[in-house]
Amino acid sequence: MRARLDRLEAVQQVVLEISHLSASCNEPVGFLRNVHQAIGRIMYAANFYVALYDEKTHSVRYVYEVDEVDAPLDPEQFFPLLTPSESPTAWVILHRTSLSMTAEQDAVRAWGTGTRSEHWLGHPLLSHQGHVLGAMVIQSYNADLLFSEEDQALFGMIAAHVSIALERLFSFDKLEQAVRDRTQLLKQEIEIRRKAETLQRALYQIAELSVLASHHERRFSRLHEIMSELMQAPNFMVAFFHAETKEFSIVYFADEIDSNATGTRFPLGKGITSYVVQQRRALLINRAELEQLISDGTIEVLGNLDSYSWMGAPLLADERLFGVMIVQSYRPELIYTNADLELLSFIASHVAAALSRMQAAEDIQQAKRELESKNLELGQTLKALTSAQSELINQEKLASLGRLVAGVAHEINTPLGICVTATSHLVEEVALLRKQFTSGQLSEQGLAEFLDICDQSLRILTTNSQRGATLVRSFKQVAVDQSNEMLREFELRGYLEETLQALQPKLRGKAVTVQLNCVPDIRMHSFPGAISQIITNLLVNSLVHGLEQRDDGLITINAIQDNDMLLLQFQDNGKGVSNEEIRHLFEPFYTTKRGQGGSGLGTHIVYNLVTVRLGGQIRASSSPGKGLHYEIRIPLYHQSSTDNAIKNTSPA
Repeated sequence: MRARLDRLEAVQQVVLEISHLSASCNEPVGFLRNVHQAIGRIMYAANFYVALYDEKTHSVRYVYEVDEVDAPLDPEQFFPLLTPSESPTAWVILHRTSLSMTAEQDAVRAWGTGTRSEHWLGHPLLSHQGHVLGAMVIQSYNADLLFSEEDQALFGMIAAHVSIALERLFSFDKLEQAVRDRTQLLKQEIEIRRKAETLQRALYQIAELSVLASHHERRFSRLHEIMSELMQAPNFMVAFFHAETKEFSIVYFADEIDSNATGTRFPLGKGITSYVVQQRRALLINRAELEQLISDGTIEVLGNLDSYSWMGAPLLADERLFGVMIVQSYRPELIYTNADLELLSFIASHVAAALSRMQAAEDIQQAKRELESKNLELGQTLKALTSAQSELINQEKLASLGRLVAGVAHEINTPLGICVTATSHLVEEVALLRKQFTSGQLSEQGLAEFLDICDQSLRILTTNSQRGATLVRSFKQVAVDQSNEMLREFELRGYLEETLQALQPKLRGKAVTVQLNCVPDIRMHSFPGAISQIITNLLVNSLVHGLEQRDDGLITINAIQDNDMLLLQFQDNGKGVSNEEIRHLFEPFYTTKRGQGGSGLGTHIVYNLVTVRLGGQIRASSSPGKGLHYEIRIPLYHQSSTDNAIKNTSPA
């Protein structure tokens, strides 16, 4: 028995360790190595490997492998996985179910190319949505070291925890990689723009253009001044392009002939500005070329035809169009050259780089704001869900107490009704006796009959008032404990008897027998209300879910003192539950009576009361047709009682 408990504690420690590892490890191989070491502490695990499945390519790679006989495969190499008959690993992954195979069974199927093991055990790794992540395998080449059914069950449980951890690691890795890729891309873009700006400032002495990095102030008038120092640019325009509306908006306009058009919007069409944008390169056009383009129908004139020389350069950065810069001359003596065009193109690329940097900074800020908003929304949602769950649990506890009150009230109603009837009858007999006495008609026989009636009525009153008092006394302390949750010392057997007495209305009319096995003088200093709530919820669950269709129902409650611990066993002979249902038994809102009055909180409340309120442990076991068994271990003296005792005995 002690060895069994030690192993259970070791298993629990391994599960907790895997949970901690999933939170602390950032890469799968290190996590799986630690998992392998943890498994080795509870079972034979000299040969262990994990294969991860890529559903898109239908292939696997053996990311972690330790084997006493065969050399490990390349963890970076992908192996195709087409049919379950290829290997036991393929069978486990593609069928999404576990496989236990001896050497004889392996010889019949002739699977794989590796050395045949004496016992091969594999479990699929499944996400919470049912997708296959891979397989976890353990095997033995020694015929004396085979895996027991308990080993197989433990390995399957650990595989489920590893699945959850790997899914969390993969999600975290994908998010982290996406953030790293995006951050690296933005860093590269900003670095490229920074180098380009440094070169431009050194060659053309236009360091003042750095003011364009300001999000709140785009000083294109200063840009016009710098350009005027490098070339003659009396007529200068900058227009931004809006891809969503296919329009241009003029943000700066200086012209010797036309009036100020700043703020004007015009569509992308067949104008000369649109022509430059469509060509996606800087263009130098003189009057003759302009007239030819108009004659060919390539462009349409939207402004005047007084230009002798016209230059336009699109503001392009990483193939993204931000707008266009235009310089033109109305004087025949001012004709722009290819050198001017190159300078304009260079300045345009610089302006586009500045705009791209601003946009990248704005994108980062926007992404940050969206992420903060999402985090805040998720935090509020989690808080609301936690609050709702807590409220539902409290409501369920109060509802349970209310049902107990209603049942006892209904039970007390019968003896009280009999008492009222007997009292009324006695009052009538007293009035009749007084009338006969006053009129002188009272006979000895009449007096004797009156005394008989009084005797019968008093016996009825005594019996039923005592019955009601017993019910009230049994219910009183249980109800107070469940509502106040006070820490106090009590005698366990008497308290359990009072609890079961208060639950008699639940059992009335049902073919169910409750057996309590508890020796006297087991004293506890704990929360009796929690214990009463546990017994109530377990008994009601058995009546509703396990014994509803039996005419020979039996519920057995055993309370055994084990040193400073209490072993509480609750057993029914109902229909039992499956292994899948056992896995979800203590989860909140899980019920097999969905839509039939089951809240799914009964066993969840029991789990919280045992583990949190009483500081103990609970385990459930069952199989279909063989009832449900709970084993609860709780301290006889609650931790807070021990702490208070230490404080009272400590020196001042």
